[in-house]
Amino acid sequence: MKRYRLLTANEIARLEKQSCTATDWNNIHVAEGFVTDYVHHARFSGNVQLGIFETEFKLPGGISKHAGLAYVTLHNVTIGDNCCIENVKNYIANYDIGDNTFIENVDIILVDRKSRFGNGVEISVLNETGGREVIIHDHLSAHQAYIMALYRHRPLLIERMKKIIEAYAEEHASERGFIGNHVVIVNAGYIKNVRIGDYCEIEGSGRLKNGSINSNKEDPVHIGYGVVCDDFIISSGSHIEDGTTITRCFVGQACHMGHTYSASDSLFFSNCQEENGEACAIFAGPFTVTHHKSTLLIAGMFSFMNAGSGSNQSNHMYKLGPIHQGAMERGAKTASDSYILWPARIGAFSLVMGRHVNHPDTSDLPFSYLIEEKNTTFLAPGVNLRSVGTIRDAQKWPKRDLRKDPQRLDQINYNLLSPYTIQKMMKGRYILKELQRVSGETSELYSFQSAKIQNSALNKGITFYETAIHKFLGNSVIKRLEGIHFNNDEEIRQRLTPNTPIGTGEWVDLSGLIAPKSEVDRLINDIETKHVYTVKQMHERFAEMHANYYTYEWTWAYEKMLDFYNLHADEITAKDIVAIVKQWQQSVVWLDKMVYEDAKKEFSLSSMTGFGADGNKEEQVLDFEQVRGDFESNPFVTTVLKHIQVKTELGNELITRLGNLL
Repeated sequence: MKRYRLLTANEIARLEKQSCTATDWNNIHVAEGFVTDYVHHARFSGNVQLGIFETEFKLPGGISKHAGLAYVTLHNVTIGDNCCIENVKNYIANYDIGDNTFIENVDIILVDRKSRFGNGVEISVLNETGGREVIIHDHLSAHQAYIMALYRHRPLLIERMKKIIEAYAEEHASERGFIGNHVVIVNAGYIKNVRIGDYCEIEGSGRLKNGSINSNKEDPVHIGYGVVCDDFIISSGSHIEDGTTITRCFVGQACHMGHTYSASDSLFFSNCQEENGEACAIFAGPFTVTHHKSTLLIAGMFSFMNAGSGSNQSNHMYKLGPIHQGAMERGAKTASDSYILWPARIGAFSLVMGRHVNHPDTSDLPFSYLIEEKNTTFLAPGVNLRSVGTIRDAQKWPKRDLRKDPQRLDQINYNLLSPYTIQKMMKGRYILKELQRVSGETSELYSFQSAKIQNSALNKGITFYETAIHKFLGNSVIKRLEGIHFNNDEEIRQRLTPNTPIGTGEWVDLSGLIAPKSEVDRLINDIETKHVYTVKQMHERFAEMHANYYTYEWTWAYEKMLDFYNLHADEITAKDIVAIVKQWQQSVVWLDKMVYEDAKKEFSLSSMTGFGADGNKEEQVLDFEQVRGDFESNPFVTTVLKHIQVKTELGNELITRLGNLL
């Protein structure tokens, strides 16, 4: 605890000579080692505590400024050691300021009455008219928000979660604000009721009101010029730049918002990138990306999503107002100028092209294309499994996780194939076979809800889904038996037996966290019965689900393997495993070859149009290769070819290891 003392009469005289005044010098306390040399033109009122001023700040351009106070008015303020505060146009009131902080050329920084600093603000997400409000707080995760927004069929749960968050918000309420250590605030305007964490940089912001900026040393936050934030929480590692305006918003870790982006009543979770466009009442799960000025996202739920230029949605289906909402499951994309009339639900890793007004629900047909032709939605199931773009996305997301904060709020699962997507494919395969059975195998068109499926697309969809199921189950089996030598079939059966019963049944995607629904239900029951009663406990339970993903995944995969391959647990032999592995090898190689062929399209002569501006075809090819490289040496292409080789060898290794039991 730092010790403070009263100013001496000599120090007061020197300060007054340096144009300093105080309502009552007896209310001004200073740290041991304080000297008056670097304090001038300062006005003090209320209780003020000052640290020492011994160091210099090295500023851009080579200039140095010594720590100290100049041209400031301070009311009820504590200032740590070695701060530099200059040219505050109005005043700073009711703040505790940490060490080594630099504040210059700001209008006003104050706390007025007791504040929660953004904690406890209600966000009318998804439904603008209310009914799905999420209460934001410093440690909000996408998974907590998902349950609070979507599990309204359990009113006791919602009531309990509200009380937990209200208790947290009230616990952290205060009549004093906080500006942390090593903070920089320059050329800023109006800052009221804002808590600012360590190492934060605020440059030229217009207005910051009622919020928390949860910056820290490991992952600082940057707030840029012209930014306006009201009723907000900004998490560590985020950058809010260039005239961005957010009102009633939560911004998760390592998000980037800029180029005059505008958002209201929205949630943005880890690694979102939002530029140029606008959002209203959206639930933007991890890696929701939009870069275009003409793009509006409204009343929708997204994650791992890339919005094309001119993407738009509408929630005014009837005249009762904006009461509708939609969901695009993880990995869904929109092409340029796409439009969806909510309500609608788009399956995982699907691509939407054109205008869709008939409320499609393709959640059980993931990896699809939805293409509009003459006001009709045509559906191509599973075709996105062969897309080079889909595979590239799956590889890039982990690399683009920019979070450096050791305390991660969101538990993110990056797997393309998981119990969540494979259960959808199993349902999708059944749906497509039923359509084929009911309407006949020779039908040219099949109707699925409001969409049409062509005969060839339906047959390909069945093949794509079956191939992906073989690939996932084979992956799981090989991983389970990895590195173990077996003496008999019984040892294989024992190893295949799951370690836990948790994992059977339905799985859910809680906006990035993939987990068994049984575990989510268990958490919900514990919240309702008050066994979980703090924000921290909720976070720990989500982290536990994420940490045990692969254990739970095997329980699910084992059950599905027995069913899909018509096996019995007590009769499995090495021969059965080898058959699964060979089917897996075929599936992996076939899918990789499809991806290879899809990538090849980007190197076709037609794709070279626009290259070699003034030359012949030969120069066009050379120009293309200088810019894009040649096909065979493309890093992604070589990775695909290597993947085929590695997976083939991996399967052969297990087959060889089981050879003595065949």
